[in-house]
Amino acid sequence: MSETSARLLNLLSLLQTPREWPGSELAGRLRVTTRTIRRDIERLRDLGYPVHATMGAEGGYRLAAGTAMPPLLLDDEEAVAIAVGLRSTAGHTVDGVEEASVRALAKLEQVLPSRLRRRVGALGTATVPMPAGDGPTVDPAHLTTLAAAVANQERVRFTYRSGDGVGSKRLVEPHRLVAAGRRWYLVAYDEERADWRIFRVDRLSSPYPTGVRMTPRELPAEDAAAFVAERMQGMGPGCSAVVTVQAPAVEVCDRLGRAAAVVEPLGERSCRVRTRPDSLEWTAFRLAMLGSEFTVHEPPELAECLRRLGGRVLRAADGTVGPTGPTGPTDPTGPTRPTGPTGADGTAAGASPDTQEG
Repeated sequence: MSETSARLLNLLSLLQTPREWPGSELAGRLRVTTRTIRRDIERLRDLGYPVHATMGAEGGYRLAAGTAMPPLLLDDEEAVAIAVGLRSTAGHTVDGVEEASVRALAKLEQVLPSRLRRRVGALGTATVPMPAGDGPTVDPAHLTTLAAAVANQERVRFTYRSGDGVGSKRLVEPHRLVAAGRRWYLVAYDEERADWRIFRVDRLSSPYPTGVRMTPRELPAEDAAAFVAERMQGMGPGCSAVVTVQAPAVEVCDRLGRAAAVVEPLGERSCRVRTRPDSLEWTAFRLAMLGSEFTVHEPPELAECLRRLGGRVLRAADGTVGPTGPTGPTDPTGPTRPTGPTGADGTAAGASPDTQEG
C-alpha cells in the first residue's frame, strides 16, 4: 500500500469518530502539514466521502451523512463488539430489528478476518439467548432519533403516554438513553416542568429534533444509570428490610443485584443486607430464592409475610388442603409483581406521570 493510500485510510478512520477535527490536530496525528491534510480531504471528497469544513478558531473537519453509506473502518475490538451486538439484537426489545440485524451480521462476518471470525463464533457457541417473552418493544427509529439528539445536544419534542394512559406533549433536553432490563429509558430535562425526568421509550411517539441546540446541564446524580435507579426506588408503596444472610457478601450482591440492595460483609460467610424500598411480598420472595439461611431484623411485617409464604409452600409440598380450598388460605403473599423498582427480569415498573417517570 502506498504512503498516500495508507494516510488516507488513517485520515478516514479519524474522521469516522463523531467529532469535529481541527486541521492542525489531524496534521499532528498523521505527522504531515495542514496543507497535506487539505489535499487529502479533497481526495476523500472526490471518492464520495462528504467531509464538511467549518471556518473560525473552533472550526475543523467532520464526516457528514451523504446520499450513500461509505465503507466503515473498524479495529479488531470494534468489529467483534458489533458482531456480538448484532447477534444479541438487544434482547429482541427493539421492534422489527431482528431481520435487519441478521442482514448486517451476514455482511460483517463475510469480511471479518479468520482470527476475528473465530472469536465471534466462539462467543456465539458458548452463549444461549434467554427467550425474552412478551413485553414492550421499542421502535428502532425512536432510539436512533433520540440518540442523535443526545449526541448533537439538541432539544427534542415528542408525545408521551404516562402509566395511567394520559398523553401529553413534551419538549426536553435529552441527556442519555439507559437500557434497564428489557426497557429503554430517556433521561432528559423537561423544559415545561423545569425538572429532570425519565421517560420510557416504548411510551413515547413521534419524536423529532427541534434544531435548537442546548447547553448541557449537570445531572443531579453520579450518572444516568444511577439517576434512573434512584428514581425507581421511590416508586409505589414499599419498605426497606434489614436481614443477616449466611452467605458471602459478594455472592449475595450478585444474586440480588446492586440496584436492589446494599450488602455489608460481616465475615467470610455472612453479611448484612438492606433492601431498597419494595413490596413485602416481593422482598420475601427474593430472600427465599437466595438459597441461604437468613434472619429478619426489620420490619416485623416481613417475618409474618415469610411465615405465610412458608405455610403455602409446605402445604403445596404435602398436598394438603388449606381451610379456604385447594389453594390454601387466602393471603396476599405470592410471587406477584410489586410496584417497586425491580422484577424477576430486572426491569423497572411504571411510575406516576408527574413525580418519578415523565
